[in-house]
Amino acid sequence: MNIVYDKGARVRAMFARIVPHYDLMNRLMSCGLDRGWRELAVRLCEPKGKVVLDIATGTGDIAIELVRQGARRAVGLDYCAPMLEAAARKSAPRGPGVQLVAGDALALPFGNESFDRVINGFLLRNVTDLPGAFREMARVLKPGGLLVCLEITHPPSLLFRALFKLYFFGVVPRLGTMVSGDSAAYSYLPRSLVHFPEAPHLAQLMRQAGFVKVGYRYLSLGTMAIHVGVKGSQR
Repeated sequence: MNIVYDKGARVRAMFARIVPHYDLMNRLMSCGLDRGWRELAVRLCEPKGKVVLDIATGTGDIAIELVRQGARRAVGLDYCAPMLEAAARKSAPRGPGVQLVAGDALALPFGNESFDRVINGFLLRNVTDLPGAFREMARVLKPGGLLVCLEITHPPSLLFRALFKLYFFGVVPRLGTMVSGDSAAYSYLPRSLVHFPEAPHLAQLMRQAGFVKVGYRYLSLGTMAIHVGVKGSQR
């Protein structure tokens, strides 16, 4: 079996297993801060009146927030069917503003320049080809469109990095096991950060994919980062 395919299949199966406890674990792991991170990421996306793609929508929190902040239409894409089913239940009260689509971040099922904005939350550590994912995001964005990425990162402070490692590798797997009964899923979560690029390197990957005016800001003592870039007019 192809190694890349195997990782994708395993990650998809893992997310399918944890759907019933996904939102609760997000609240517990972040001490309730994850809602604020998502709201800020959406605000930086400037969605009012725009058509926005939310890649790896999960249970739909960002897509719903996009509509709440005025997006004309939010398309939530995920490759895990049980996640999309949960997102459909959660977003139903929002009416037709949220559209849910099954698809892969490395082969987005949309034409070139289909969206005014692209956003993702906690996607990037799970893709098998980061440069390819950024190229796909650039492809479906209109020139001048914004890309916003919210992701766990490596704290720049060595002290906070050490403390975060203790929490992320020690507490989170135990908490996940207690709440969900799935030790493998919440052991994968910290492991997914081990080889993930630091924030400056991630910004460089965005530039290489054709984004300009790339910047990032750290949140929560440097444990989270929001990267923002603009699709250049020349590709």
